Amino acid sequence: MVNLGNMMKQAQQLQKKMAEAQQKLNDIEVEGESGGGLVKVVATAKGSFKRISIDDSLVKLDEKEILEDLITAAINDAKEKGETAANEEMKSLTGGLPLPPGMKFPF
Repeated sequence: MVNLGNMMKQAQQLQKKMAEAQQKLNDIEVEGESGGGLVKVVATAKGSFKRISIDDSLVKLDEKEILEDLITAAINDAKEKGETAANEEMKSLTGGLPLPPGMKFPF
């Protein structure tokens, strides 16, 4: 028979590790870029954007649409890199165990 007390203790330890991992994701920074580095976005692995850097050569009124497209591309690049970093961090927490399709961390 399974020891319920032991299972509860393991669940509490896992919960603590998950909370620590979530905090760590806030500290991991990734940089996305577009336009050969003309636009850069820095975000956390959880997807909070820290800063956007735009090269001075792009700030022209007649190129506003291009600038907006480049910013969008840089944000999406940073988001993808953040998701990859988050998945790697969660993989280390779960010991590489595969999750069911569609199940993502954090919940």
